Amino acid sequence: MIRFAAAAAIAAVLFAAPALADTSGSIKLSGTVAQTCTVAVTDAQTQLNILAGSNNVTVGSVVETCNDGAGYTITVASTNGGSLRGTSPTVPPVSYTTIYDGQSGTGTVNVTRSSAQFGKTATVAVTVPANAQAIAGSYSDTLTITIAGK
Repeated sequence: MIRFAAAAAIAAVLFAAPALADTSGSIKLSGTVAQTCTVAVTDAQTQLNILAGSNNVTVGSVVETCNDGAGYTITVASTNGGSLRGTSPTVPPVSYTTIYDGQSGTGTVNVTRSSAQFGKTATVAVTVPANAQAIAGSYSDTLTITIAGK
């Protein structure tokens, strides 16, 4: 009987003793932000003066947003390689220079930003040299603005 009582007492102590618990724990938090680069282009609907020339005339604006911490590139590309083309294929094209946020080029302008920007506004302008011998007709070209994160 003593053995039974001693065994019962030992069992009671073993089962009644609180289990040893950890005194701390951790939860790992994580998240992801996707690269997002966008441009919002506004066409100023500007008419260029081909005969007298147009110097640094604003033709539109662009709002740049890119969350790439390494920066991004803006490319302004002319469909006609930096030329206004007439409605007839026999009309000689009129060359012009594109100016994007102060940087200029013919055909394509590349502007590199070294950090993320949110809502940066840039101006698009063109310079068309005077051409007193331009042939009558309508001339046009299209500028396409693209953005790409690094």
